[in-house]
Amino acid sequence: SLAVLQALEDGLKKADADPSVKAVMICGGNGKFSAGADIRGFSSPKRQGGALGPVVSLIESSEKPVVAAIEGVALGGGLEVALGCHYRIAHVKARMGLPEVTIGLLPGAEGTQRLPRLIGVPAALDMITTGKHIPATEALKLGLVDEIVEENTIDAAIRLANKV
Repeated sequence: SLAVLQALEDGLKKADADPSVKAVMICGGNGKFSAGADIRGFSSPKRQGGALGPVVSLIESSEKPVVAAIEGVALGGGLEVALGCHYRIAHVKARMGLPEVTIGLLPGAEGTQRLPRLIGVPAALDMITTGKHIPATEALKLGLVDEIVEENTIDAAIRLANKV
């Protein structure tokens, strides 16, 4: 939603400007990182602002380490947010993917560029063209996530953020 995008942008800018903040952790609510955009919003009249791509680029360009704590799902734009982060920790039961391709949409926040850089072209092409969701264990093997945990993902992400 526009509110989530604005909160991400505002929070990151505030953290970057605050010398007492050493790292940033991004998580979702209610046991889910992000299921991405509500496709019903795609048919709405054009709005000013609220584009995901610039927010993901802002995350990626942060001078402070940004860690994604992925629980539940990171799909579509949610995965693209995680791809913009410098580190990703996922709960063992998490799933990730770019399902928008199954309805004829390409990932629109540079996920098609970031994913191949992270996991290689063959694996990225498979995810991008099929829209399949991959489990955290496969994401770890591919290099999509840096660590998987069975415990509290947020606590693990905070530990990693403090370490880096």
